[in-house]
Amino acid sequence: MSPTDQSSPPGEPRRRLSLLMALACGVSVANVYFPQALGPLVADGLDLTPDTAAAVATLTQLGYALGIFLLVPLGDRLPRRPLITTLLAVTSCALLVAGLAPAFGVLLAAGTAVGIATVVPQVLLPMAAGLVAPEHRGRIIGTLQGGLIGGILLARTFGGIAGEHLGWRAPYLIAATLTALLAVVLARALPATAASGHESYPTLLADTLRMLRTEPALRRSALYQAILFGAFSAVWTALALLVTGPRYDLDTQTVGLLALIGAAGMFYAPAAGRLVDHHGPARVNLSCALATLAAAAILTLGSLAGVIGLTALAAGLLLLDVAIQCGQVANQARIFALRPEARSRLNTAYMTCSFLGGSAGSWLGIHTYTRLGWQGICALTALAATIVLLIHVASHRHGRTRATAKPPAPQPTTTTR
Repeated sequence: MSPTDQSSPPGEPRRRLSLLMALACGVSVANVYFPQALGPLVADGLDLTPDTAAAVATLTQLGYALGIFLLVPLGDRLPRRPLITTLLAVTSCALLVAGLAPAFGVLLAAGTAVGIATVVPQVLLPMAAGLVAPEHRGRIIGTLQGGLIGGILLARTFGGIAGEHLGWRAPYLIAATLTALLAVVLARALPATAASGHESYPTLLADTLRMLRTEPALRRSALYQAILFGAFSAVWTALALLVTGPRYDLDTQTVGLLALIGAAGMFYAPAAGRLVDHHGPARVNLSCALATLAAAAILTLGSLAGVIGLTALAAGLLLLDVAIQCGQVANQARIFALRPEARSRLNTAYMTCSFLGGSAGSWLGIHTYTRLGWQGICALTALAATIVLLIHVASHRHGRTRATAKPPAPQPTTTTR
């Protein structure tokens, strides 16, 4: 057994470590999302148009997607503790440069560097999966996923409040300090793990893509998440258009308040991990697809406007968010069980597909809403859930067919006299 697969001792130390790793996931991923709240402040501070200032948040997210593909596979080649602390140190420096940027070009470059280096959560998740016994893998993934959701949820609030009261540079400088402290803490707290492979860097990247072809379970998990996360992105992209449009005529702050219901994912993700440990990822995937279908039905009432419409939107978004986050836990538990020595590459392939699905969903959301309105968005979400259900049924039917097609075991022969 490789060092990366050795389970940590049971009890409170393991729990403290998992909570620390969850906190690290939240703080790290927040660096990608808090710039989204700073666009107007950056525009005023650097005398830019709002559209131009928004490029900072866009390039930060694009950098994050690029970093997932280029840097996360290194978790299968390098010892993870120094890799994680180095990435955090680079992120801290990039945040510091962004906070002190004298011109917009420097801010853009620093923001892109922040996104590329802020892939620590996607390195920590495979590492955590190897630190516990298989029967506890879902639980620890759920715990870290809860921290990740919390970071995404609170990032915009942190950026908006700190930026409004202290100026747009303050969130970057505060984040730089917190990230540097996190690097110091994790350098002492994370267990030392040896490199699990010796492949060259080009081989790691090529193998990441190759595993999508050779690992059916990875391909199925990536497809599940890409489709459902695409529907999720379509809903949230169209939601702002619906709420600020003539039917509701509300401001964007209402969208932010509706987004707070995503806090439920912080609590349901660990619960989903326990369900995965007890019942397996397939059953959780099935429940998530059915929940997405139900969420689509509830969201259709959002077109009624008024109190009934807003209540339906809140309930439907809550159910949709829980379904997506629980599905994420189930899918990652499945892929991390495939090849212990290649967990970072498996996660890279999976997350890349998820991001591609989310990007396609955002594009489809805008065009669907423009042509078919909110009901079209709900129909698109229901279609995505139905496709996942059909894939799920087909894959399990195929698995039963293969099982029954196996030749029976040879029976011992007896000699009669």
